[in-house]
Amino acid sequence: MPKKPATPPKLDFDAYQTATEETAIYPKQVGIVYTGLGLASEAGEVVGQMKKAFRDDGGGNLTMERRASILAEVGDVLWYCARLSAELGASLGDVAQANLDKLSARKEAGTITGDGDNR
Repeated sequence: MPKKPATPPKLDFDAYQTATEETAIYPKQVGIVYTGLGLASEAGEVVGQMKKAFRDDGGGNLTMERRASILAEVGDVLWYCARLSAELGASLGDVAQANLDKLSARKEAGTITGDGDNR
């Protein structure tokens, strides 16, 4: 009976961020701007794929192919988040933890819904 291939261990945020350094090929003197613009562009591609699900896939039915396309774009968003965080001198793990802490505090204060950054 053939052996099932081993599943590679899952990456944590900081290991992922470190691994993105290998493919971070852009002008470093404009790194913050480049990665910020890339993040916005890739986020647009995520929603573009979602829009195409409505236009091309029968009113929003999510095909396996469309799901794969959306997840590929989400991966590109993650890459740009990792690189932008690095350009700002922060670990992606610390950014993720700070976000969870902020949302937890909002939930405890009963302000997780609504508008504004300072809730």
